[in-house]
Amino acid sequence: MEPIGSYGTTWADQWDNGPDPYPTEPKKTGAGGAKAKYSKKVEASVGKTKSAAITGMKKAKVGAAAGFNWIKQKYTKTTKK
Repeated sequence: MEPIGSYGTTWADQWDNGPDPYPTEPKKTGAGGAKAKYSKKVEASVGKTKSAAITGMKKAKVGAAAGFNWIKQKYTKTTKK
């Protein structure tokens, strides 16, 4: 067995006596079609989702800050007595 990274013969070279197959060309699609149609819809829904997530995070941040301030005020009122 040869070390990793060597350029010796591989299993396929040892057992396959035929020529190496030529790589196939990828299929070319037209400019329009289903991909173009649905990509616009996906972009629109991603934009809506992103804005909803940003709005939700802002609300959570404001709510958390208000909650911490409320706790802080209650704590300072009870400790001063």
